[in-house]
Amino acid sequence: MLFKRRHIELILAGRKTQTRRLTDKSANYHVGRVYGIRDRWFSKPEAHILITRKYKQRLGDISLEDVGKEGYSSLEEFQRAWEEVHGLGGWNPDLIVTVYEFKLEERRK
Repeated sequence: MLFKRRHIELILAGRKTQTRRLTDKSANYHVGRVYGIRDRWFSKPEAHILITRKYKQRLGDISLEDVGKEGYSSLEEFQRAWEEVHGLGGWNPDLIVTVYEFKLEERRK
């Protein structure tokens, strides 16, 4: 599972336990499976996460609690990060995204 470098650091620090992804059939992660996390496709995983929950949601329906699970302290901070990843026009509150909740399984030594 690919993440930006700063998001991997948040996961390893225990501050990020949720991610929102554009709904795409080609990247369909499954509850109960373990995935390596990395910042480049062909790099070795830095750690592994277990997907514990998956659901669809309007991007604009994110709660403040879930903003915290994403690793951010405010909705505005999360929106800025979303736009950095998906482009300046990327924040669309009506966009349906897939939410993955996960827990850190192991860290690569």
